[in-house]
This record gives sequence, structure tokens and C-alpha cells, in this order.
Amino acid sequence: MTNTQDLKNDIRKKIFGKRKLAHNAREATEADQLSSFLEHFQGLPIAGYMPIRTEIDPLPSMEKISFYGKVGVPVIQGANEPLLFAEWTPRIEMIEGQFGAKVPLSKNFFTPELLIVPLVAFDRQAGRVGYGGGFYDRTLEKLKMDKPVLAVGFAYSCQEIERVPLEKTDQRLDFVVTEKDVLDLRLQL
Repeated sequence: MTNTQDLKNDIRKKIFGKRKLAHNAREATEADQLSSFLEHFQGLPIAGYMPIRTEIDPLPSMEKISFYGKVGVPVIQGANEPLLFAEWTPRIEMIEGQFGAKVPLSKNFFTPELLIVPLVAFDRQAGRVGYGGGFYDRTLEKLKMDKPVLAVGFAYSCQEIERVPLEKTDQRLDFVVTEKDVLDLRLQL
């Protein structure tokens, strides 16, 4: 394990506790900032995620934006593979996927132009700590080879840290949306 990986593991341990507290105190309005942000991207193919454990829940925002265009969720293909995105609607039949996240039973795959990215921690320099599998890093790298893609982290504000230790494979975020505000990080890249 590298020193950077050790630092990220320490960050994960620390932030999981903070995130659990925020999750337990959550309010019905926690996705309002994300909904307002996504209004600017109506009609664009968007990928969200199915929340697991104590992740902040993007589903209310995904449901609203699904009336204006295609919305999808990630499907894991393999340990070292980029994610694929299956079309999702609020009433689509879902089954258990890898890591406990639900995936659509019928998989109509598409390529999103905006990804709502789950995370463990973020900083204002566009850095992100995920769960350590590299799925979103590989996916964003692959998608950006074909055309511009916006990476939008969605998190509780308590998940912000001073500085994310980055590796050369880490993909940066364009925005972070919290329950409190929207951070435009594109100038930090």
C-alpha cells in the first residue's frame, strides 16, 4: 500500500463517522440544492447513483430530472472495468447489484454527459476520496476520452476536508453539491 492509499484509508475512517451523523440528522430537503443545480442541465443524459449505507440520497433529484431526459445508474461490470450506465426511471424494476446497490432489471445502457458521483470526502481543489475501487476514476477517464463530461460530487457538507491526497489516476470533480450549497471547482483544475 502506498502512503497516499494509507492517507485515504485514514480519511475514509474519519469521514464515515461524520457522514453517519449527518445521515441520521438528514432532512427531506437535503437534495434541494442538487435539484436546483440539475435544472440547468435538463435534457442532458445524466447518471446518478442508488444510495447505499449513509450516502446522501440523490433519488428525489433524479426523479425530477427524469421528466426532461435520460437518467441512469451505474452497473459494475468487473473489478478493473469502467462502469456502464443503465437507464433508470422512478418506477423501473430494480434488482440487487454488486456492493448492495440496486440496478435496473432491464439494462438499456447509454453514455451520460453528467455524472452525479458519490464520495467519502472532497476538497475545494476538486479532489475526491471514493471507496477505493477506482470505478469512477476509470469511468470518468474513459468517458472524457470521447467528449466532455461533468463530474458532480454529491455529499454532506461535513464530508469536506482540507486537502485530498491525490494519485495520478484520480479524476477531479467539476462541481460539488452539498445539502447547503454548490461549489464550482472548474477553476481549481
